[in-house]
Amino acid sequence: MSLAVVTLKKGEGRLLKSGGMWVFDNEIASVMGSFVNGDIVLVRDFDGYPLGKGFINTNSKITIRLLTRDERRVVDEMFFEKRVRDAWEYRKKVVDTGSCRVIFAEADFLPGLVVDKFSDVLVVQSLALGIDRYKEMIVDLLKKVLAEDGIQIRGVYERSDVKVRRQEGMELTKGFIGKEFTTLVEIEENGVKYQVDVKDGQKTGFFLDQKYNRLAIQKLCKGARVLDCFTHTGSFALNAGIAGAKSVIGVDASELAVNQATENARLNGLSDRVEFLCADVFDLLPELEERGEKFDVVILDPPAFTKSRSSIKNAVKGYREINLRAMKLVKEGGFLATCSCSHFMDYELFTQTIGQAAKNVHKRLRQVEYRTQAPDHPILWAADESYYLKFYIFQVCSDR
Repeated sequence: MSLAVVTLKKGEGRLLKSGGMWVFDNEIASVMGSFVNGDIVLVRDFDGYPLGKGFINTNSKITIRLLTRDERRVVDEMFFEKRVRDAWEYRKKVVDTGSCRVIFAEADFLPGLVVDKFSDVLVVQSLALGIDRYKEMIVDLLKKVLAEDGIQIRGVYERSDVKVRRQEGMELTKGFIGKEFTTLVEIEENGVKYQVDVKDGQKTGFFLDQKYNRLAIQKLCKGARVLDCFTHTGSFALNAGIAGAKSVIGVDASELAVNQATENARLNGLSDRVEFLCADVFDLLPELEERGEKFDVVILDPPAFTKSRSSIKNAVKGYREINLRAMKLVKEGGFLATCSCSHFMDYELFTQTIGQAAKNVHKRLRQVEYRTQAPDHPILWAADESYYLKFYIFQVCSDR
């Protein structure tokens, strides 16, 4: 059966032509031929020039997600196996694969699909209708490829319980793919052990993208008093503790996260040095300032304050507020690690916001380093959505 043909308007498709993976609904001139949403279609420029093949979904503003730029390429099991092998071979070269993101959607040319590996468990998140049809095939192929390296996957859990699926006309879903297994998984990263709850933890259960950023703060924390804000399950706090911090306080508004973080501290023999509080960071920071508390290292790892362009102004206020409060709590010559995981809070805006916070509290910042997400979350140039994590380490000095 011949594939439907999507033709772009004249002058449109600039993102696609510059290396991106998406075609938006307002860029399309016509669709010729029959299809159902989720099908693979041919994509052509206004003059008929072939641009590739991709999944179509008219429910979504992202109407086409490109799979290949070669319209002669057959999209079959061999096609997906090559994508999976390429993704795994890349991880083996750039990252500790004990626990890592093995498939990162568009950045691995498998649009809308995320797969995280936690030791011998896979967690799958399917965010697009087209790839959803192939997710179980891709999981089987991934298990096959990993087995060739002696890695036996004991279970697969799906965490496609995210609201963005509704924009694709899909229901939210979660559950086992294949046989059931114990969903509390122990992993080790940077010498720190964690219990990861793949069933009920945030997103896929653990934030792998900060792996080497957590490692980067270790050298600052020996003998230090550390405050870790938005600690989630304690990852930065535990890295500080394992590095020899004198004392660490981790703060999160989620009681479930705090309980898990406390258990992780016990697992690492750090309960005497690392403690966790269930509190709202925005309320706690002014209280600590009022009490005259000071820390050698303050870490800010907040959730995304904005998931759309329309709420950027409020997000800027939030980032500015927590950063200026944190700077006030850092001892003279101490360190601030601060980040944003929102794609819409881009590098320039985030940098400007931190600068404004420093100016407001008369602090000078000496940049130690700037980092992004771990390389198992590769940044695909021209696919801007793949670059989302911005991470700074500063020395905080008086304005003199």
